[in-house]
Amino acid sequence: MASSKAHFRPERLLSFEDAYRLVMEHAERARAERTAGAEAGRAGRQQSVPLLDAVGRTLAEDIIADRDFPPFPRATRDGFALRSEDAIPNSELRVIGEIRAGGDLPAGFTTLKTGDAIAIMTGAPVPAGADAVIMVEHVQRTGDHLRLSHSVLAGENIVSRGSEARASSVLAAQGTVMSHSHIALASAVGKPTVNVFERPSVAILPTGDEVVPLESQPAANQIRNSNSYSLAAQIVTSGGQPLQLPIAPDEPERLRALIQQGLGADLLLLSGGVSAGEYDLVEDVLSFFKAEFLFTGVQIQPGKPLVFGRVPRNASGRQFTYFFGLPGNPISTMVTFELFAHPMVRALSGAGAARMRTASAKLGSPLKVKTGLTRFLPARLVGEWNDSQVEPVKWQGSGDTAAFANADCLLVVPPERERFETGEIMSVVML
Repeated sequence: MASSKAHFRPERLLSFEDAYRLVMEHAERARAERTAGAEAGRAGRQQSVPLLDAVGRTLAEDIIADRDFPPFPRATRDGFALRSEDAIPNSELRVIGEIRAGGDLPAGFTTLKTGDAIAIMTGAPVPAGADAVIMVEHVQRTGDHLRLSHSVLAGENIVSRGSEARASSVLAAQGTVMSHSHIALASAVGKPTVNVFERPSVAILPTGDEVVPLESQPAANQIRNSNSYSLAAQIVTSGGQPLQLPIAPDEPERLRALIQQGLGADLLLLSGGVSAGEYDLVEDVLSFFKAEFLFTGVQIQPGKPLVFGRVPRNASGRQFTYFFGLPGNPISTMVTFELFAHPMVRALSGAGAARMRTASAKLGSPLKVKTGLTRFLPARLVGEWNDSQVEPVKWQGSGDTAAFANADCLLVVPPERERFETGEIMSVVML
């Protein structure tokens, strides 16, 4: 298959906002197809896993409350359960017993009477007849006599039954990515196992004669295959299962064979070979598979030559395998994955497409850039609380992995201005 740079498709260079919106739209389509079981054996795949193995996985079922939460009116403070109408400063009540968390009511008790109180511990059930708990700090106890120094209102220091959740209500919906808090919910309803969607397979295809395996000693004009490994790590943290393919040489037939293998996964990521050079063959080879290019570049830096598209999976042309052609420079690869591929991987895991985690911070020092591109510069957050500042990391371009390793965020620089002053409020994308 001969290479040709006669453009087989029109160039489609989008703004960051338009490209991001388009990816999110297609990510939602991919999620809906996968979770609906649209294609037997490929979409809607589920498995049951032990609860702790579900961390970071996407729920394929709802977590349902098996009873009211809490299942009884619960004390939120150590103190004394009483009738709020009896809570008059300097009044005295009679202590008739004690209730511990998980303990029983006093023998023979039915309901709390006027003038009586019961010592109660945090988490214990509030007895019938009591409608408030006065904190232990607001009373003085002598034997069975209790002198109050404060009043309390009805409902004070009590969580009523079912106020957190009612029996049969949904605590965590299908499509939720399981965090430690969702593990707690599943534990609370007695689920030692949960149903989750299988991790989507994401093929990684590094390209270029200049790329060599990690175990090789690179020549002066070669680089080691770091992109395959950084992408694999990002895929794992996004909820996917990486499939690392061999390095594709700048040779159309071998590239085509490896792309065909990669299209057997749920998503294909190609690293390198997407710019306008004579040997950047990826887009030409993808055309053999009837690829639809949704965009062929984004007005960002780093990562402008990013390509996004899809290939029909069958003759009907109604199901697709999506692909990203990521720039080959390591920083461009990592940044474009974070901005664009991460939402797609998350959507294919069965979750809603993950939107960027953003924050605002004051610019720590003046910044001057060229206009025309939205820039995502490696940066660090310094300071804390209301005095957070963002400082760009000094870097030598999109091949400087050492600088990027010191970043904890991306400073977002809008395309309309060239100068930004110290103290200006800037957006950042958290890494």
